[in-house]
Amino acid sequence: MAGARISVPSRARSGEVISIKTLFSHPMETGYRRDALGLAIPRDIVSEFVCSYDGRAVFRAELNPGIAANPYFAFSVRADRSGTLEFRWTDQDGNVTVETRELAVEP
Repeated sequence: MAGARISVPSRARSGEVISIKTLFSHPMETGYRRDALGLAIPRDIVSEFVCSYDGRAVFRAELNPGIAANPYFAFSVRADRSGTLEFRWTDQDGNVTVETRELAVEP
């Protein structure tokens, strides 16, 4: 699968609500369109996105063919401890792309 762009602050204060933004480069082909020769373009979608904060899912989305290409998500998380944010995209065939970011939380 393609790559991701992720915006996460590297530092936060304990209890602060941080904003996270992700953009995943993917065509999200529905399987309903046809190419220049009239042949059906095979379906190819990302079916799930999960963001985990130190192993606990804090954001989850199930995607379907109606989602536009290059899915973008923006959400907020309360920073309560230093740890790893894991971003996981799974496509319809079970292929997984994982990115991580470290978050340092100051008291």
